[in-house]
Amino acid sequence: MPSVLPLGDPAPADGLLPPQALAGVEHRKFGLYVHIPFCAVRCGYCDFNTYTATELGGGASQDAYAGTAVTELDFAATAMDASGLPRRPLSTVFFGGGTPTLLPAEDLARILRAAVAHWGLEPGAEVTTEANPDSVTPESLKVLADAGFTRVSFGMQSAVPHVLKVLDRTHTPSRVPLVVQWAREAGLAVSLDLIYGTPGESMADWQLSLETALSYEPDHISAYALIVEDGTKLAAQIRRGEVPGIDDDDHAAKYELADQLISEAGLTWYEVSNWSKTPEQACRHNLAYWRGDDWWGIGPGAHSHVGGVRWWNVKHPTAYANRLAAGDSPAAGRETLDAETREVERIMLEARLGAGLSVDALDKVGRHAMAGLIAEELVDPGAAFKGRLVLTLKGRLLADAVVRRILPD
Repeated sequence: MPSVLPLGDPAPADGLLPPQALAGVEHRKFGLYVHIPFCAVRCGYCDFNTYTATELGGGASQDAYAGTAVTELDFAATAMDASGLPRRPLSTVFFGGGTPTLLPAEDLARILRAAVAHWGLEPGAEVTTEANPDSVTPESLKVLADAGFTRVSFGMQSAVPHVLKVLDRTHTPSRVPLVVQWAREAGLAVSLDLIYGTPGESMADWQLSLETALSYEPDHISAYALIVEDGTKLAAQIRRGEVPGIDDDDHAAKYELADQLISEAGLTWYEVSNWSKTPEQACRHNLAYWRGDDWWGIGPGAHSHVGGVRWWNVKHPTAYANRLAAGDSPAAGRETLDAETREVERIMLEARLGAGLSVDALDKVGRHAMAGLIAEELVDPGAAFKGRLVLTLKGRLLADAVVRRILPD
């Protein structure tokens, strides 16, 4: 969730959605994203809408945050009812941040219970929280599992101490196998997040991180290229020459190594940056983003999408809480997408998926463009011949670079 909000139209204080949002609602799943904006330490590369206790000062309370999030859940249910949207059971719930597990596990459970009270859960629904390895205990993970969480995504990032230091990560590599074990004992599926391309990270460092992560036998792995965002500590360090800059060729080589080693370990690539042991263990919440389903984003800076209507909340936790306390929508702005924009975004997003994009979805211009991509070896000609557009390694990286600029979280 980038910290800079997009421009848009004013959002109504009552949160009501236009009639467009109702069209085809019966064919779309509904999910929930819950943003927890708190971190113990701000990582030097992070551009997300997060705050440490020092940054917040006395202006916002972590202790009160669960109650504020529940207030937005109540607001969301009322606004969707008044807009004529049917109540659909939640297919996925994702707690992201920040560090969701910096809050007490019971607070996260309280938010989930409130959401389920409004909408219920589909049978077998996926409920995920992100976590830092040093922000959980066996007891807290058990509380989450008992509350209905089904999986946890740990921010491992690297197995190499000097790489973690550059990233300002606070955990030690030896902590990761412990938390993986605790999560499994609690009955939670495990995903590990890795970052490649950190300044000073050698190919041997990256290979060690991959092999170490795979040795823990996670159900799912995400591997993301490090993006240096303006305004971050890392961007300033690179500008001053304190650490080397980012090398695109290095990124490409490391992505290829990740794809090779993760695939050899038996996980299947299903989206640009993601691999899973089985199709059922793919992150269904992220797939909902790629497929254009509906979701409501709870929390400061959170983004939402329902039926081609997108909106985003005010950034600061205090401003967010004040709006809700006044009975108003916390949305800072919104946009209603026209049919052409929705089609372009659908093609861009679905092309990220291992399942590919049906060639029939492209118009004449698009099919000619695809032929050009094949000529440039950005797509798999064999897959295209079967009526699917599937990106190769190079194409995946290009798609990722474009889409990460427009995706909310």
